[in-house]
Amino acid sequence: MANLSTEQVAQKVGIGRATLERWLASGKLRAPKTVRFGKNEFRDWTASDVKRIQKFKQDNYCKGRGRKPRILRAKKRRKQK
Repeated sequence: MANLSTEQVAQKVGIGRATLERWLASGKLRAPKTVRFGKNEFRDWTASDVKRIQKFKQDNYCKGRGRKPRILRAKKRRKQK
């Protein structure tokens, strides 16, 4: 898979670009390496970054209802162990 833009990553994961940017700005997700072309900087997204974001979304995001309640997340973690 070729390196992707932020917009392409958001589409693959099924979220809006603004949501992805917000998660990056708040520190919930680690941003990928940046590449500089002249005065512009671009994020260099890879397939492993997409998988990491999909996992974060699955664990923390419910469209239209915001974040999952803590109780449900804690129960899910206990089940996995």
